[in-house]
Amino acid sequence: MVQIDPSLVQWSAVEAERDGRPLLVLLHGVGSHEGDLIGLSPYLPQQFVAASLRAPLPHGDGFSWYPLSTPGAPDPGAVDDAAEAVLAWLDSLATRHPSVSLLGFSQGGSLSLQLVRHAPDRFAFAAVLAGFVVPAAGDDAALERAAARDDAVADVRPSVFYGRGDVDQIIPTDAVERTSAWLEAHVDAEQTVYPGLAHGISQEELDDLNAFIGRVTAASVVDGDAPEAPGEADSAD
Repeated sequence: MVQIDPSLVQWSAVEAERDGRPLLVLLHGVGSHEGDLIGLSPYLPQQFVAASLRAPLPHGDGFSWYPLSTPGAPDPGAVDDAAEAVLAWLDSLATRHPSVSLLGFSQGGSLSLQLVRHAPDRFAFAAVLAGFVVPAAGDDAALERAAARDDAVADVRPSVFYGRGDVDQIIPTDAVERTSAWLEAHVDAEQTVYPGLAHGISQEELDDLNAFIGRVTAASVVDGDAPEAPGEADSAD
């Protein structure tokens, strides 16, 4: 069983300044660490408090959320384990947040979408940067559970930002195509391809992400329908 070490979480604000603010959970890519994406926090909307988690598995000089296997098609059970660890960490938070959102890069992006599958009504939005959706695999029972989760996501249609570079050599083409089709079928997606961008994040992408967050949060205020805070909603699995 994998777990998130709360002592290793890097926050964008001291504890006294976290309570009552919307939470943005940052999920790094394979081989990286919690000190990576937290560097984006000054360039994201400042009403959020960001929490950058360390993945639980050692990988080279950094960490991973799940073991590497076939590119773009990891073991879904291992990704589920990582998602459940993040949900358990959210449940453990002492501070209260009116909403929780996700931002993941690469492997962290795939985990963000798996979290949406586990709890589609729990997150205000998910931002997937150079990531992909994990394909279902396993026996008939596992495939049925995966299909039921995806049906639950389609019922909610949460907001997802999907950004990628057109010269990304890390995420396979079939994984990109699978992800784009899945997003169209299951969520309210904003998909953008950035010319000349490899496996990374550009300023243009950050600008688009900030605009997306502004639209989603404005719509939430108008609708008066924010997702439930941690501890008030259960995993959909």
